[in-house]
Amino acid sequence: MKKTVSNNSLTIQVSPHGAELSSIVANATGKEYLWQADPTFWKRHSPVLFPIVGSLWNNEYRHNGKTYKLSQHGFARDQEFKLIKETDTELRFQLQDNENTLQLYPFPFCLEIGYKLAGNQIEVLWTVKNTGNEELHFQIGAHPAFYYPDYDKDSSSRGFFAFDRHEGLSYKLIQEKGCIGDKEYPLSLDKEGLLPLDIHTFDKDALVLENSQVKRVDLLKQDGGSYLTVYFTAPVAGLWSPPSKDAPFVCIEPWYGRCDRVNYTGEYKDRDWIQHLQPGETFDTSYIIEIHG
Repeated sequence: MKKTVSNNSLTIQVSPHGAELSSIVANATGKEYLWQADPTFWKRHSPVLFPIVGSLWNNEYRHNGKTYKLSQHGFARDQEFKLIKETDTELRFQLQDNENTLQLYPFPFCLEIGYKLAGNQIEVLWTVKNTGNEELHFQIGAHPAFYYPDYDKDSSSRGFFAFDRHEGLSYKLIQEKGCIGDKEYPLSLDKEGLLPLDIHTFDKDALVLENSQVKRVDLLKQDGGSYLTVYFTAPVAGLWSPPSKDAPFVCIEPWYGRCDRVNYTGEYKDRDWIQHLQPGETFDTSYIIEIHG
């Protein structure tokens, strides 16, 4: 059963299945900001990606001389989490390794996902703990999908992205088997420093910005008005809407990791943007979704 918390500004719902945020409603207007998982376009709301972000080359990785299979974005989004904290404005869920996860991913771990309301902001909290006796390697990422503010199926325009940096931005593209190419492309902004969004922005799939190029992404209305902001410290950001589907939503995705490079056959621990924890160590981070109206 989904859990609901609310304050004066927002009401959110979270499902124990994947500890997935499934609704963000502005109390003053009753407006829903989070995509409601119509499978015609995409069947999820805001899955947490763990222990990988994106795809492995041939859906395989290698660790200590053994080859493992793992599908895109890992398994956490399809696991049942345990509710470990519930207050008027905060929820926290926990997933620990089990027989099934250890067959896919041979690392003992404890993953906690939390949601905390403060004014018009939702802080999404992630904690990963290495509960085993060997070094833990992992990636973790967000995949929240937000309704376009002025979606009109008869128009090609969808609004704008604004960033906390206006020059020298570049991105990479998914090329083959869900994996990324090495080529970098300049991100072309308009004279106001905005990225116009239209039905063709994601024709070539996600735009992947690496190396901490941005720490803030704003989704703006077609008149340039503020709609929502995502703040993060993650080193990689993915921007995505389903290619060639004219979907009514767009994703702003902070990632501590990303998919493999095309043809990558190295060790799991050496994947690009992999995170590492020694036994007993803990990784703590968060990002913020701010709703403007």
